Amino acid sequence: MKVMISIFVGIGLFGICLLKFHPVFGGGLSEEKLQTFSQSSNFRQNKFMNQIPTSMDMNPETLVTIVRDFVKGNPQGRPNGAIPVEFINTISFQEKGETRIYWFGHSTVLLEIEGKRVLIDPMFAKTPSPFPLVGGKRYSEILPMKIEELPSVDIVILSHDHYDHLDYDSIMSIKDKVGQFYVPLGVGSHLERWGIEKEKIKENDWWAESDVGGLKLVATPARHFSGRGLFNRDTTLWCSWVIIGKQTRVFFSGDSGYGPHFEQIGEKYGPFDWTLMECGQYDERWSAIHMMPEETVQAHIDVKGNNLIPIHWGAFSLALHDWTDPIERVTKAAQERQIVVSTPKIGEPIRVGAGTYPSDIWWR
Repeated sequence: MKVMISIFVGIGLFGICLLKFHPVFGGGLSEEKLQTFSQSSNFRQNKFMNQIPTSMDMNPETLVTIVRDFVKGNPQGRPNGAIPVEFINTISFQEKGETRIYWFGHSTVLLEIEGKRVLIDPMFAKTPSPFPLVGGKRYSEILPMKIEELPSVDIVILSHDHYDHLDYDSIMSIKDKVGQFYVPLGVGSHLERWGIEKEKIKENDWWAESDVGGLKLVATPARHFSGRGLFNRDTTLWCSWVIIGKQTRVFFSGDSGYGPHFEQIGEKYGPFDWTLMECGQYDERWSAIHMMPEETVQAHIDVKGNNLIPIHWGAFSLALHDWTDPIERVTKAAQERQIVVSTPKIGEPIRVGAGTYPSDIWWR
C-alpha cells in the first residue's frame, strides 16, 4: 500500500511539474493582466464567457457514449492514402501586388493581401497535441512548403490557444520571421513564455480594432472556449478575425459554434469578399462549440460573405465523422442556397480577382 501511494504521489508531482515547467503548455497570467481583463465585459469570476449560454457539461450517459464511440473509432475517419498537396512556388512570394490565399490544411492560412503577408493560426506539426506521440497524425506527411522557406511574415493572427491552432514548435520555427503577433486577450502570455518580445505582441478584446500599415484588423466574437492545461480553462480569450484592406475584406471564423455574433459581425463589417469558415470536427453532442456544416453556410450568409472557403478539416481527425463528411455536407448545403464555395487542395493558390477559383472535388 505504501508503495502504491508513493507511486501515485510521484505521478501526481511529475504531472504538476510538467504542467508548470514544460514550455509547450505556455505561460500563466500575471496579476497585472488579470486586472486588465476585469475591464472586459465578457470576463467574470476570472474566466472569459461566451455571448450566449454555451454549456459543455455532459451527463454521465452522454460521456459514456462519447468514450465508447472514440474507442470504437471510424474506419472512414481518415483517408486511406495520401491526399493531394500542391507545393507552393516560393518565387511567387516576390510578387507582392497580388492578393492570394493559401490553405495549409485544418485552419492554417497564409494570406497575401495588399502588400502584407498574414499567417493565420500557424500549425505545422504532425499531431495536434502537446506530445508528438499522442494524438491523431496529420493526413499528409508533407506540407505545401518547407517551413524554413517561408518568407518574412508581417502579421501572425491567432484565434485561441488550443493545440490544433497554437503549436509551440510551429511558433518557435517562425518567430524570428514575424513582424507582429495579433492575439486574443491572454494568449500573449504563451508567446512571452516562448521568448517573443512583448513589443511584438498585441492582445485584443472582442471588437478591438487595429491599423497595421493600411490593413484593419478586428478581433471579433466567437462561441468556443480555451485552455492548454488541466487548470486554466477559459483564462484566455478566443475570437474570430476581420481583415479589411482597401480592396479586399476577409473574415476568419476561428473555432465557433453557431450564434448571433455572425450576424452582428456582418452588420458591422460586412460584406466580405472571402470567408474562411470552420466546417469540421463537429458532433451534435458538442455543436455549441463547433458548428455543423449547414450552420457554416448560414454563418457565411450572416456575415454577408461572397466566396466561402471551408477550413478546420483536411488535416486531422478530432471528431467521429467521416473525414470527407464536412466538405460533402458544406458544399451540398451551399449549392442548395446558391453560395459560391472554393475548395482548393492544400497549397493550391487562390488568386483573388482572377475570376475563377479552385472547385475540384479532389477528396473523392
